Amino acid sequence: MARQTVRVEGLRELDRALGELPKRTGKAVLRRVLKKASEPLAAEMEAGAPVAAGELKESVAASTKLSARQKRIQKRATAREDKATAEFYVGAGALPQAHLQEFGTKDQPPQPFARPAWDRNKMGILRSIKTLLASEIKKAAERIRKKG
Repeated sequence: MARQTVRVEGLRELDRALGELPKRTGKAVLRRVLKKASEPLAAEMEAGAPVAAGELKESVAASTKLSARQKRIQKRATAREDKATAEFYVGAGALPQAHLQEFGTKDQPPQPFARPAWDRNKMGILRSIKTLLASEIKKAAERIRKKG
């Protein structure tokens, strides 16, 4: 598969504005933005999940949390402590068969649902993050200003 380059302008300014907010507020802003921006992806993944895999369909979610098994598997990137950072996950829940549906096995052909949903939604999600982040930063700054 060919590599794609994605360019999103204006994030440096938003990152700077986010850094001016208190750390706790910045994390809350990021979580709200990521939740709103990822909802369409989760809905499309759920809609595209194989019907025969009913519990897989029901397990698709967007969340800041991983199951214990997913935490063990995931490679943690080290986040800088001086910045407000947030991690958000969209995908199948703690089902060991989810990746088998997506990629297939020697006895079962692949039934991808996650990657096609991402491919169709990625640019919209990135634009949504930019737009929502600008809006949420302004709202948070206004709330802080009003408090004193």
